[in-house]
Amino acid sequence: MSGDAWSAFAVNLAAAAGAALAVLLAAFVVGSLRRLHRVVDVAWGIAFTAIAVVGYALSAGHGDDTRRLLVTLATCVWGLRLAAHIARRGRGHGEDPRYEKMLAKAPGNPILYALWKVYLLQAALVWLVSLPVQAAQYATTPAGALTWCGLGVWAAGLAFEAVGDHQLARFKADPAHRGLLMDRGLWSWTRHPNYFGDFLVWWGLYLMACASWQTAALCLVSPLVMSLLLTRGSGKRLLERHMADRPGYAAYAARTSGFVPLPPRSAPGRGGRA
Repeated sequence: MSGDAWSAFAVNLAAAAGAALAVLLAAFVVGSLRRLHRVVDVAWGIAFTAIAVVGYALSAGHGDDTRRLLVTLATCVWGLRLAAHIARRGRGHGEDPRYEKMLAKAPGNPILYALWKVYLLQAALVWLVSLPVQAAQYATTPAGALTWCGLGVWAAGLAFEAVGDHQLARFKADPAHRGLLMDRGLWSWTRHPNYFGDFLVWWGLYLMACASWQTAALCLVSPLVMSLLLTRGSGKRLLERHMADRPGYAAYAARTSGFVPLPPRSAPGRGGRA
């Protein structure tokens, strides 16, 4: 980035924080009124989209136009698809068990605890993880091979995530599968195709931001944090803890890769009763 671009980028960091905070506070109001804090999961993708749109508007005249457009569209497509999918998946369901357990143990006022522990924490994470998006919009170097390579990684991740979500939704919609574990399609290669897709999406966006060693170093924390969230934080680890006691899950886990897609260790068949 040029000196002027770095100065403008500093302003963008504050604007991005404001955008993430506005989306998550709106979600907090909705979640509190409906007593359904799972709405924060829908707000997650929307907050990234808001940051991308705000950054695109503010970075006009500062960054390379091709890279600005590519990274903005990539972020918006991923964020809005994820938000729409989670909204459809949660329609007609009650509270997410993760938030029920968390708020049941909340010290003091559970609403204020939810504000801090769920919404404000996620706003901070959105801001941090979105650093590659923000930096890419201010990078003045013309889009090159690494930019297009990153777009390819992003596209592979989006496809993997979307296909996995579609396969699971279709499986659950069939009454004949009631009580069965999904162990087919992409789910026979990895127990978490959606999380692995997210992993590729954010490493792809990071590569798109690597216009210089400065931006590469500045933004590296973002895909690393997202990778940790997906594998050790609120993603894979919590879901597997929730699934561990279901009949058939141990056998499924024994034959199926935990994250990176690999051929199943035995021919996948019908899962155990859940």
